[in-house]
Amino acid sequence: MPRITVTVDGVTYEEEVEPRLLLVHLLRDRLGKTGTPVGCDTSNCGACTVMLDGMSAKSCSVLAVQADGSDVVTIEGLARGDEWHPMQKAFHTEHALQCGYCTPGMIMAAIDLLRDDPDPSEEAVREGLEGNLCRCTGYCNIVRAVRLAAQEMAQAGERREVRTP
Repeated sequence: MPRITVTVDGVTYEEEVEPRLLLVHLLRDRLGKTGTPVGCDTSNCGACTVMLDGMSAKSCSVLAVQADGSDVVTIEGLARGDEWHPMQKAFHTEHALQCGYCTPGMIMAAIDLLRDDPDPSEEAVREGLEGNLCRCTGYCNIVRAVRLAAQEMAQAGERREVRTP
């Protein structure tokens, strides 16, 4: 079996993995990162979105062996100590979740969106989150949350990269 080294939320792991093991299953089943849910297992819903080397990726469409040598940030790795990431705060403030199943993936995809467009319009947010599905909220509060996080990050002069220390 291949042996891989992957850094997840700032901790480096060496794991023997079957070549067919998906990154989402490595994260959840081996490393205990259960904040990354398995949604559809077909890369359609986006619930399993994580940051892979600084860019959002649906972890159900990435083999663990493909992440060898990579830096992965999960929803658990966003906060700095007790301080939530601005996107997490905005989702809370704007009540941008109901059941919460899609929320980790939405937050990760939204952060990646702001990396490319720090001041997105409502339309740009909707388009940027197109690959992440929510069956509960109707997206209105999600869009407001992303735009609020963008404003707060801009006011703070923050281009907070999602990389671990």
